[in-house]
Amino acid sequence: MSGTAAQPDPDEELQPLTEDEEAVVRALSRVIYALPRAIDADMMREQRMSLIEYLTLANLSEVPERKMRMSDLAAAVEMSLSGMTRLVTRLESQGLIERVKSSSDARGSNAILTDEGFRRLEAAWPSNLASVRRHFLDHLSGLDLKRLAVSLRHIAT
Repeated sequence: MSGTAAQPDPDEELQPLTEDEEAVVRALSRVIYALPRAIDADMMREQRMSLIEYLTLANLSEVPERKMRMSDLAAAVEMSLSGMTRLVTRLESQGLIERVKSSSDARGSNAILTDEGFRRLEAAWPSNLASVRRHFLDHLSGLDLKRLAVSLRHIAT
């Protein structure tokens, strides 16, 4: 399969959504917006840390040397490079991240998770976990989570 989306055949009759399909599509569109907002609200209330800040620190914690190119970090958390630059500047001012010029590309910068940033991430992790469970995972009991994860990955790509 190529990376382009298949175009509908103009001669083929489109089938309307079933009631169950319609319900899933509508519920998913609400979840896409409501879930991050709910987790973000919990994180701000409990940790004074936004979800995007948490995800930025978490992504850095998972890579070798806790270091990523700014553009890769932006892509990992679904942000623009300019938005990531502003976020890293804020986290840098708190001592959670350092920004250094890339040794392989003088035009690029890397973000590095500091020891303080790692400790802050560890302190915030329980709040994030509890929020993810409460707002999402607890509602999926009885579903085949492996199959769901595969399906969601296919949708995302």
